[in-house]
Amino acid sequence: MISIQDLTVRFGEVRQQVTAVDGVSLDVAAGESFGLVGESGSGKSTILRAVAGLIDNWTGAISVDGRPVTRRRDRAFYRLVQMVFQDPFGSLHPKHTIDRILSEPLIVHRIADIENRVRAALDQVQLGARFRFRYPHQLSGGQRQRVAIARALILGPRLILLDEPTSALDVSIQAEILNLLSDIRQQSGVTYLLVSHDLGVVAHMCDRFAVMRQGKVVEVATRGDLATGSLSHAYSRQLLLASRGYDRAVIDAFADE
Repeated sequence: MISIQDLTVRFGEVRQQVTAVDGVSLDVAAGESFGLVGESGSGKSTILRAVAGLIDNWTGAISVDGRPVTRRRDRAFYRLVQMVFQDPFGSLHPKHTIDRILSEPLIVHRIADIENRVRAALDQVQLGARFRFRYPHQLSGGQRQRVAIARALILGPRLILLDEPTSALDVSIQAEILNLLSDIRQQSGVTYLLVSHDLGVVAHMCDRFAVMRQGKVVEVATRGDLATGSLSHAYSRQLLLASRGYDRAVIDAFADE
């Protein structure tokens, strides 16, 4: 579903350029849930934004569903690819009802039967039609993220990009959203590319994942590798140790790398 070859993204003027993504290559199979994990600033969200077409200063090659994509994306691309952002409140228009938020993609893409599709999308994320005419500020964080997921799903995409979809939510709500996303993939066969700094989220959601550091992929591993601790790169093993709780020796090891 996704093929990325030698992707490089730089920001800033020539003399003060920062390389956010440095020659990354990876492939994601159709129907797979693939994770990008690493500390803040490692380049994982930048990859997501390059695939989504939200930044255009990249070099390399990206193809989605076997078709090369350029810096300008057409309407058909956004029928195929949708994105769920980290902050559900910031990604929803505060003055639009949920009905309007979900209807707008259908109107833009000239898709008929809007009312039934909106109702079906709300049912799919376990909210129901009673939420149609509420505003984002009238919803909890978890409910807002469900609306954001419904908006991503309403066009029937085959690829959904998930940028830390639960990190802005209370811990008690995170598991509900992750289980919802897992159920949706099982039912629809959609492909996920998930960004997270949390190895627990990756273990729950992803078949495979890439560990990123300083803009590079240092290792690609499987859920089974994570469960058994069979990670080959020293940085990957440090992330795994750090995910188990605070340890002074682990922190010192990070500082020494």
